[in-house]
Amino acid sequence: MSTENLGAWSSFDYEVTTQAKAVLKEALDGFVGVKYTPNAFALQIVNGTNYCFLCTAEVVVPNAPRFPALVYVYKPLNGAAHLSEIKRITP
Repeated sequence: MSTENLGAWSSFDYEVTTQAKAVLKEALDGFVGVKYTPNAFALQIVNGTNYCFLCTAEVVVPNAPRFPALVYVYKPLNGAAHLSEIKRITP
């Protein structure tokens, strides 16, 4: 990414990389009740990296409906990734 794009969000990439999956997994470690499956992700390079994951969410109970959600994660330059925000997408 060139320096002119620093701070701007990238376009969504629908091929979720192994690295991006690992960041999401680290951020959701210990999070229970809802399973988030990433379908796409975008990046914002700041002092570290912000990730926005477009996910399919499913409450972990039998016959629970699935719904789309945006999961925001911050990965600092040094340290663990952590959850910033989850937004349920509603029509």
